[in-house]
Amino acid sequence: MRRSFLLAPLLTVSTLAVAQQGSIVGKVLDKKTGEAVIGATVVVTGTTQAAPVDVEGNYELRLKPGTYGITIQNIGYKPVNFTGIEVKDGQKTTLNSTLEESALALKEVTITGQKQTGTEVALIQDLRKSEVVVSGMSNDQIVKSLDRDAAEVVKRIPGVTVQSNNFIVIRGLAERYNTVLLNDALTPSAEVDTRSFSFDILPSSVIDRVLIFKSGAPELPGEFGGGVVKVYTKNSVLDNSTSLSVSGWARSTNTFRGGFQTSNHSSTDWLGFDSGQRSLPGSVASLGTDVPSSEQLQQIRNDGSLRNEWRPMLRTSRPDLRLSLGLNRRYELGSVYLSNVTSISYSNTQQQYRSKRQRFQSSYNPANPLKGEGMFYDYEDERSIAAVRLGVIHNWQARLNNRNRLEFRNFFNQYGTDEVTHRQGIGYEASSDGYDRDSYSLHYQSRSIYSGQLSGSHEVGPRSLSTLTWAAGYNYVSRNEPDYRQVQRERDRSRDNVPDETPDVFHTVVNADFANSSRFFSKLSEDTYMASGQWEKRFMGRDTTSANQYKLRVGFYNEQKKRSYDSRLFNYVFARLTPAQRRQELQLMQPDQLFANENLDARNGLVLEDNTLPEYRYTAENELYASYLSAVAPISPKFNLSGGVRVEYNRKYVKSGDDTRPPYEEKKTLVLPSLNATYNLSERSLLRLGGSITANRPEFREVASYTYYDFANNYYIRGNDSLRTATIYNGDLRYEFYPTKSEMVSVGVFYKHFRNAIEQTTRSTTGSDLLLTYQNASQAYDLGVELEARKSLVGLTDNSFWQRVSFVLNAALVKSRVQLDETDKQNTDFALTDRALQGQSPYVVNVGTFYQDDDRKLQFSVQYNVVGPRIAFVGDKKLNFSVLELPRHVVDLSVTKGVGQHLELKAGVQNLLNQLTRQYYDFNRNGKIDRGETGSFARYQPGTYSTLGLTYRF
Repeated sequence: MRRSFLLAPLLTVSTLAVAQQGSIVGKVLDKKTGEAVIGATVVVTGTTQAAPVDVEGNYELRLKPGTYGITIQNIGYKPVNFTGIEVKDGQKTTLNSTLEESALALKEVTITGQKQTGTEVALIQDLRKSEVVVSGMSNDQIVKSLDRDAAEVVKRIPGVTVQSNNFIVIRGLAERYNTVLLNDALTPSAEVDTRSFSFDILPSSVIDRVLIFKSGAPELPGEFGGGVVKVYTKNSVLDNSTSLSVSGWARSTNTFRGGFQTSNHSSTDWLGFDSGQRSLPGSVASLGTDVPSSEQLQQIRNDGSLRNEWRPMLRTSRPDLRLSLGLNRRYELGSVYLSNVTSISYSNTQQQYRSKRQRFQSSYNPANPLKGEGMFYDYEDERSIAAVRLGVIHNWQARLNNRNRLEFRNFFNQYGTDEVTHRQGIGYEASSDGYDRDSYSLHYQSRSIYSGQLSGSHEVGPRSLSTLTWAAGYNYVSRNEPDYRQVQRERDRSRDNVPDETPDVFHTVVNADFANSSRFFSKLSEDTYMASGQWEKRFMGRDTTSANQYKLRVGFYNEQKKRSYDSRLFNYVFARLTPAQRRQELQLMQPDQLFANENLDARNGLVLEDNTLPEYRYTAENELYASYLSAVAPISPKFNLSGGVRVEYNRKYVKSGDDTRPPYEEKKTLVLPSLNATYNLSERSLLRLGGSITANRPEFREVASYTYYDFANNYYIRGNDSLRTATIYNGDLRYEFYPTKSEMVSVGVFYKHFRNAIEQTTRSTTGSDLLLTYQNASQAYDLGVELEARKSLVGLTDNSFWQRVSFVLNAALVKSRVQLDETDKQNTDFALTDRALQGQSPYVVNVGTFYQDDDRKLQFSVQYNVVGPRIAFVGDKKLNFSVLELPRHVVDLSVTKGVGQHLELKAGVQNLLNQLTRQYYDFNRNGKIDRGETGSFARYQPGTYSTLGLTYRF
C-alpha cells in the first residue's frame, strides 16, 4: 500500500483512456485556506488507478462503470476516504472534498517517482524556493505560443532581448556578458565572431524550461554580467507516448512568389551540410602566392573543381516546412526505473527581403541632404536565406533506487544556410557622380554542434543527509564556410553623357580584394571537455524538512577547450602580361563568362591568386579551473541566508598563423564572493537581496589578429589582442508576491558597476571601409527596474469565459553609462564618452494574454513585445557615426484546438504589424535618433509569418 501511495501522484488517467467510459470529477481544497491542494491525488482505494489535482484544485478520474472506494490524499494532510461512489456509463459523478493538515510530526518521507519540471506550477515553485534572484519560463507557457526556437522563447522573460535573431541580451548587456548552460554544462559557440551560444539552433519543442539567474552564487559560473541562462531539455517520462507535429509556414515577403535567389545546391543541402561540392579542391589548395603553373591550370580546367557560378538561380519560394517527432518511453527492470526522451526536429525555411544600406562621410549634413553629398554609398540589398535545421535530443535517465540516479543527455544540431545577397545602388568613393554598382554574394555555411553529458546524483549517509552530484561532458563544434563567392560590377555614371561605344555596360571589378572576384573558404573546429562535482552536507535545522536544514556545499568545475580556425582567400586577377585591350574585353563579360576556364590564361588572361595571409588562421586553447565553498543558513522561519566564495583560474592562449606576432596569453585568478538573503514577509510574499562579484573574459575571436569581411553587413571585423578581462560588481533587490501556487508578481531593482567593460566599436579608417573591433572602457554602470506578473482571473469573476483568461506581463527600465578615464577621453580615435553601453535597451516590454478551455480543448494567445532603442555598435570621433537600432512593435497571435483524443491543430500569425527594422546613424552623436536623421545602416521589413500545423499523439 505504501508503494502505491508513493507512486500515485505520478499516474495519469490518460493511459487508460480507451477503456474508460465514466468518470469521477470534483475539486480538492485546503480546509484552512480554501486554496487548491496542488499535487493531491485521488486514488481508487487499494489500487494504483489515480488522478492528480491540477492548479485550480480540479481533477477527473476516468473509470469503468461500477461502485468504488475513493481515497484523497497528499503529504502533510490527513487522508479522506469515501465508499460507495457509483460511476455510470458516459456520465460524470461529482465528488468534492477538503483536506486538513496533519498535526503529527512527519518522519522522513521518500517519494519515488519522476518530478515534472516543465509545468507552470513547478516553475513558480522553483522560483519561490530559489536562493538567488531568478526568472524563467516553463514548457507550459512555451507551447501556448508560436515560438519556433529558444531565441524566441527567452525574449519573453523579464529584462531579456534578442539581437540578430539569435543572441541573447539580458538587462541591456550585450550577448558577450551572458553565460549559457545547456543541461548544466557550458554551451559551445559555433560563431566565428561572437562568443555567445546561438539560441536559434535550439528548437522550442525540446525545451523543458528556461531559467535565468540574475544574481551570483558560488555554484554558478563566475563569468557573467547580465545573467546565467540555464536551458533544460526534456528528460522526464510519466507514460509511453509518441507525437508527430507537421506545420507549414508562409512569409508575406516571399512565399509563393517568384524571384527567390538560391545557389546551386549540393545533394545534401536538405540535411544542413554540403556534400563536398563546394569544398576547396586539392588542385587549388596547393597553390601559393605565385602565378599558377600551366599544369595546375590544366587540372582545374579538366576536373571543373571550381564551380563557375557567380549569379543565383531564381525560383518560386515555397512555404516553410517544420517536422517534429517525439518519443517518450519508460521501463522498469526490477527496482531500476529507466526513461528515455527522444526528439527529432527538422525545418526547411526560406526568407527574402529588401534592405536599404547607406554609409556616410563625417562631413555629411542631415539638415541639407544633397544627393550623394557626404555619402560613401547608397545601396539596396535583396537578401535571400534558405535554412535547414536538423536537431536530435536523446536523453536517458536511470533511477537505480531511491538514493541513486544517473542521467545521460545528448544534443545534436546540424544547421545549414544558403544566403544570397544581390546589391544594387550607387557608390561615391572615387567620383562625385558615383558608380552604379551591381554586386552578388553567394554564401553557404553549415554548423554542427554536439553536446553530451553523463551525470549522477547520490544520497549518502545513514539518514541521506549528504548528496553527491557529478557530471562529465564533451562538446564538439564544427563550422564550415565553403566557397564564399563575391563579385562586383560597376559603371561610371560620369560617362553617361560622353560618347562611347559601350557607355551603359557594367565592368566586372577584378582585383585582390575581399569583395571583388573572390572565393573564400574557412573551417572552424572546437573540442571541449568538462567535469564537475558537488558535495552537499545537510545539518539539522528547525525541523527535518529540507527547506529548514542548514547546508554546506563544496564543489568544482573544470573545462578544457581547444579551437582551430583556418581560412583561405583566392582572387581572380589579370595576368601580368594581359594587354589593356584584352582586360577591357574581359571586364565587359558577364561574370560567368569572365571566370570560365578558357579565360584562365597565365599570359594574357586571368590567373587565380592565393591571397591568404598568415593571420587568416589561428589556434587557441582555454583552461578553466574553478572551486567553491558555500553555505545555506535558514536562520529563522522568515530569514534565510546563503553565500560563499568561488575561485576561478583561467588561462587563455591564442596563436596566430603569423609567426612574427607574439601569441596572446592571459593567466588570471579571480576570487568571486557572493551573498544572498531572503526575508519572508508573509506566507505569500518575500524580499530578496543579493550581491556578488563576477567577470567577463575576452573570447578567442576578439583577441585574434584576424580581419574578416562580412558582405551582408558590408563591414570588416578585426580582433584586438590588448583586451583585458572585465570585473563586474552586482547588486539586486527584489520583492516577490505569490497569490497562488501558479501565480506571481515581482518588482526588483539592480545595479552593476564595470571595470574594463568590453564593447564592440568602430575604428577610423580611410575610404568607405567600415571596421568593427573590440575595446575596453575603463568604467561603466548599469541600473534598472524589472516588473513581472503572472495572473489568472480565477476567483475574480463568476463568468466562465473570463475565468479561463490569464495574463503575463514583464517589463524592464534600464539606464547605463560608459565612463572613460582622462587618457581615453584625450584619444580622439576612441569611442564617444556620453552614451549607453553597446547593446543596452532603455526599456523592454512583454505582454501576453492567454485563454484556455480544457473542456473544449481550445487555447488562444495574443503576445506583444517591444524593445527600446539600443546601440548596435559604437562610433568614434573621426569618421564613423554610431548606429542605433530603433524600437519595433511585434504582435503574435496563435490558436490551438484539440480534435478527439489524439489530434491537435494550431494556427497563428507572427509579427502581425510587420513594422520596419531600422538601424540608423546617430549623426549628432547624442545617443539618439533626432528628426531628420534617417540615414540607414540597415532598414527592412521582415514580413509577417503565418502558420497552420497539426500534432498527432499516439
